[in-house]
Amino acid sequence: MTGPQPASTAYASVMAQIHGKAFPPAETWDAATIRWHLGLPGVAGWIDPRGGMILARAAADEMEVLTLAVIPAARRRGIATGLLEAAMTWARSQGARAAFLEVGVANAAAQSLYARAGFAPTGRRRRYYSDGSDALILRCPVKAPDAAAAG
Repeated sequence: MTGPQPASTAYASVMAQIHGKAFPPAETWDAATIRWHLGLPGVAGWIDPRGGMILARAAADEMEVLTLAVIPAARRRGIATGLLEAAMTWARSQGARAAFLEVGVANAAAQSLYARAGFAPTGRRRRYYSDGSDALILRCPVKAPDAAAAG
């Protein structure tokens, strides 16, 4: 089976391997960190066996994408889009009305993905990442499924 699958704490090691290949060493999350997040109330994760993972948190009427990673060899194959769609579907089920995340100002590929999904910049976090670079704060409404597509 391909495509996003729900991830429990049992997947933490595999998710950490994906994260480690997708981000610079100073930005990677280890298995213990991922396991800890997955054990928190309101946090859910998905894994794509082709080499992607996402963690999201729902609180009140918002969903935050905590991290989204796809290994370099598997990029540009729709994996990130599928993972983001899984998280947005889950967010709707949790009553979220908006989703937000941070993305590196130099990460044009991720910014393009998020723009296609309806995210727009709402702010900036100065020196957010370990290398001193800034992050853009992106936000988008969590919409109900399209009525035409549902029927």
